[in-house]
Amino acid sequence: MSETSDLLAAVHHASFDYFARETNWANGLVVDSTAPDSPASIAAVGFGLSALPVAVARGWVRRPAAREVALAAVRFFLDAPQDGAEDGAGHRGFFYHFLGMVDGRRAWGSELSTIDTAILMAGLLCAAAFFDEDDPAEAEIRDGADALYRAVEWDWALDGGETVSMGWTPERGFLRSRWEGYTEALVLYALAAGSPTHPVSPSAFEASTRPYRWKRIYGHDYLYAGPLFIHQFSHLWIDFRGIRDRAMRRKSDELGEPVDYFENSRRATLVQREYAVRNPRGFAGYGPTSWGITASDGPGPAVHTVGGRERRFWSYRARGVPFGPDDGTLAPWAAIASLPFAPDAVLECLDALAASHKGRSDAFGFEASYNPTFPDGDEDLGWISIHHYALNQGPIVLAVENHRSGQIWDLMRSCGPLVAGLRRCGFEGGWLEE
Repeated sequence: MSETSDLLAAVHHASFDYFARETNWANGLVVDSTAPDSPASIAAVGFGLSALPVAVARGWVRRPAAREVALAAVRFFLDAPQDGAEDGAGHRGFFYHFLGMVDGRRAWGSELSTIDTAILMAGLLCAAAFFDEDDPAEAEIRDGADALYRAVEWDWALDGGETVSMGWTPERGFLRSRWEGYTEALVLYALAAGSPTHPVSPSAFEASTRPYRWKRIYGHDYLYAGPLFIHQFSHLWIDFRGIRDRAMRRKSDELGEPVDYFENSRRATLVQREYAVRNPRGFAGYGPTSWGITASDGPGPAVHTVGGRERRFWSYRARGVPFGPDDGTLAPWAAIASLPFAPDAVLECLDALAASHKGRSDAFGFEASYNPTFPDGDEDLGWISIHHYALNQGPIVLAVENHRSGQIWDLMRSCGPLVAGLRRCGFEGGWLEE
């Protein structure tokens, strides 16, 4: 193996270690972050379940141990109260965004989250596709995952509207915000449309695409979203190469060249890199091998004068390019999770990260984020996040594996409801026709 290949393998394994160390193996719940008293996140569980096939295939975890934690998670969610109570776990098949790591009850007054439930379901279905042996425990995983997916009342989450609501709370009912425009919710609509029990109409997905914003930036025509994670999350489970919905077919005709969501994410990745090269706001550390601007932890809230210029810094924020917000915070995981789309650019970035972080050791690969412009902190890297997040580590595990072997994509191509949902949403071509 080359030095870069060895580095990628090491980062891949280190990223999975988050789930090995931060999972309650008694109930399968995964802590949202390493911050003190952090609850579990149901999306973190979805990432953790999806990471198990990778861990078994790579020899990081033995199959019986992986099977044990997957079964624990399935049993927990099957038994979790679905009465919509303020201190319950869920309602109508959906689950609260955050749950107590031990008791599994609603934490932080969180919402019944439609996107996080979708990521949880993607993880359950991924695990079900992997645990396919003629074994009672693996059969229970498959049956339980199917039962949980069938229980989700996606049609209820429309709340009488055209598109899916972002969530619901027992105190105030449905949130006003909906999944509309280009977001991370492609996987949500595919799962919702493919449901055999409570599907949404294909028109719901079509309505969600109406606000799409196409832009030409740095010579790239692409469907715009500022934060890099939007161009990544659904791709962790869905292989969009060569399959197109109506919006992508229409844009392909307009451009006179084939474009799909995978190609769109490739262009978004290259826009990120070019933005860092041009560095219009003059932040420290940006360049062709130093980029990755997305939703991430940050050094603020604070205002400092740096180099004679007043700079405003934020804490957690959905940073994006080229229109911002941007305060100089870089997220290594965001660059690495673009590996399937632009491998040469990402591997160059990975080598540079290793060089700039030489002498630093981290249990889970690289830090969640850092900001070289912030005046207080490490001499070279500036402010460095002291916490790690499941929603950072999970995308690395899945994206790197899809680049290395395509394992998760292969598993999900065998997932009948997902395939049916994609077709109902109007996707055609490529592997869907095979």
